[in-house]
Amino acid sequence: MNNNTIILMKTVKILNVDIQNITRRELLENLEEGVLVTPNIDHMVKLQKDKDFYDVYKKSEWVVCDSKILGLFSRLLRRSVREVIPGSSFFTSYYMYHKDDEECKIFLLGAKEGIAAKAMERINKRVGREIVVGAHSPSFGFEKNEEECKDLVRIVNESGANVLLVCVGAPKQEKWIIRYRDSMPNVKLFMALGATIDFEAGTLKRAPERWRKYAMEWLYRFFKEPKRLFRRYLLATFSFCIILASNWLAYIMTLSVKRKKGYSLRLSASISCVVSEKDLNESELFFLFMSHKTDLFTIFVKSLFYENVAEKQWINID
Repeated sequence: MNNNTIILMKTVKILNVDIQNITRRELLENLEEGVLVTPNIDHMVKLQKDKDFYDVYKKSEWVVCDSKILGLFSRLLRRSVREVIPGSSFFTSYYMYHKDDEECKIFLLGAKEGIAAKAMERINKRVGREIVVGAHSPSFGFEKNEEECKDLVRIVNESGANVLLVCVGAPKQEKWIIRYRDSMPNVKLFMALGATIDFEAGTLKRAPERWRKYAMEWLYRFFKEPKRLFRRYLLATFSFCIILASNWLAYIMTLSVKRKKGYSLRLSASISCVVSEKDLNESELFFLFMSHKTDLFTIFVKSLFYENVAEKQWINID
């Protein structure tokens, strides 16, 4: 078993996401191919409701914690995240780590008009060679235009890049990568890293080190862009807390629900059950649970008083 395999096996499960328990150094030494995604609070909330986004995460080879808040929460679990690796700062570490590797050729896709080109110029100047071989800022809503998407694939392929950084916001960037990755055979590594191109171009400023040290970078950015980030930070954090509470309630429920006539119910962050003798995979079960929490709670209460509650099909999954 090689080091890559060992690292991939070490994960911390938060809700329905397996996060690789890896340090920045280990990631730099082992990140050669695949898709890199970086879950934060906003991602975690979206992953409870968007099955397509969840499926994209399942297909991604590298899932690395981007959020200090998630890192702090993981300390409540049996195994905590060893190191939080913000995607924006990791990309800087990545190209500096490969600055002398002539085989590393990066393409930047994302940000507003002209910003990706500016980021390319700044990165190449810093590295001292043309490590970034191309940059492009797609139009708003490009992911819905098949012709533009095909044109983007062509541009990336013609650039000769083997690393593609996509920064158009989640879950758009992750879904786009998974949809078109097979059309870019020369690209070995895909990274979905949000506002990274803006940071590299200097159009967005990262929080001072003191703010980042105390997991307050999100608050710094919120002060800078309150209208845009209100929903992402405050509402998403509130939703995340509600989802956590719901899952803890579900876990408590499992301690009391009895096995009855072929029905089994085990509800927790990692869900597995059989409903009316129909086997469902983990993804289907999770979204079944999220859409029927009220029904499940009703079943739990009834089960305390009625022995035959499980004789009825209590959720329609057809």
